[in-house]
Amino acid sequence: MASAAEQLAANINLSAFAQADELKKRLWFTLGALLVYRFGTFIPLPGINPAAFAATFSQNSGGLLGQLNLFAGGAVERMAIFALNIMPYISASIIMQLMTSVSKELEKLKKDGEAGRKQINQYTRYLTVVLAAFQAYGIAISLEGSTGGAAGNVVIDPGWFFRMSTVITLVGGTMFLMWLGEQITARGVGNGISLIIFSGIVAGFPGAIVQMMEQSRTGGLSPIFVIFTLVMIVAVVGLIVYFERAQRRLLIQYPKRQTGPRGVAQSESSHLPLKLNTAGVIPPIFASSLLLLPATAASFMAQDAPDWLTAVLATLGRGQPGYLLLYVSLIVFFAFFYTAVVFNPSDTADNLRKYGGFIPGIRPGERTAQHIDYVLTRITVVGAIYLAFVCVLPELFLSNMAISTFLGGTSLLIAVSVTMDTVAQVQSHLLAHQYKGLIEKSKLRGGRAKGGSRGRR
Repeated sequence: MASAAEQLAANINLSAFAQADELKKRLWFTLGALLVYRFGTFIPLPGINPAAFAATFSQNSGGLLGQLNLFAGGAVERMAIFALNIMPYISASIIMQLMTSVSKELEKLKKDGEAGRKQINQYTRYLTVVLAAFQAYGIAISLEGSTGGAAGNVVIDPGWFFRMSTVITLVGGTMFLMWLGEQITARGVGNGISLIIFSGIVAGFPGAIVQMMEQSRTGGLSPIFVIFTLVMIVAVVGLIVYFERAQRRLLIQYPKRQTGPRGVAQSESSHLPLKLNTAGVIPPIFASSLLLLPATAASFMAQDAPDWLTAVLATLGRGQPGYLLLYVSLIVFFAFFYTAVVFNPSDTADNLRKYGGFIPGIRPGERTAQHIDYVLTRITVVGAIYLAFVCVLPELFLSNMAISTFLGGTSLLIAVSVTMDTVAQVQSHLLAHQYKGLIEKSKLRGGRAKGGSRGRR
């Protein structure tokens, strides 16, 4: 019986999808935009010696450069025009959200509704240009000082022309991706920025799996370790799905009202769902992008770096205790910070009081806001621990950095979470299409009924 019901539901969804022309257009637009992004990750920067850069990248792919290559979808490995990816925009968003908590003017803009949000987004774009130019110039300086051994220098013709062309190209690539992400959000399905990062990560999965199997074949990895890695990946995916769907539901009671012909008093109740991980994939992305900033700053003085800076960068190297401790601290911080940004207990309590709702045993108003904040803080502790555990665990067990970069907890978390969010949006579009069809049918029947009654008259 259960399988028959599931098959019937699947057939209904398929028939609804076949009739949802608007949804299919959105899906095709999203797919086309992501294909444009993937095509751009293969267009190299002008003035680069590919062989020399490939030799240089292979020597440093296990550190933060490999992490940046993960989010850039392999564009860093090929030093493509999208090498900076969308990371400067994410860093700018972090700074602007922090500033809205400090600056009264920005906080006032945030409360001004749609107009204020557009103004803050414009400031974020300006800051994105500044950060992207800073990082692009650092990459240009670093490339000029790099050599690929027997392949020669990475930059064919060093100088200001190369630096300026690199800055213009990389900043233009970042701004194009920012615009492309906004177009996907508005005209496609899902969050455009998340989907761009998701497509870059997923593109590296087949190569990482092939590399792992090849190392197992040549004896570099034992078959037991490969099986353990695959089992751990499946377990992490299951853990992510479980925690991303986990909710703490607060019972909301509404006052009794007279219903029915006899005036029977009935009370209504519902639930206020509080997600265990309200921040989603934002904390790992924010933490990873901030950890890339020290490496960019150090590239300015790659030739004449002092000993203390070299020691600090060695401590913050990927897989080092300092890196893991800072990574976990940033994840926990952004889990609480972003939860506070997207969910305001006081506003929720005011809305409940406005519509007559209350939590049983809790006085409406300030006490309700305090109770919601109390519950939200404690489930956010669990959510932050879950995020830190998922992101750090694979890096402790996967000694091969190239494999752990693409099959690690951060990449799996982003891939699974974005997939779940996108599927949920597709289902909401299908549901809206079904409701629209029912409304149109009811209007058509109503029109026929009126016409028939007029004819009888």
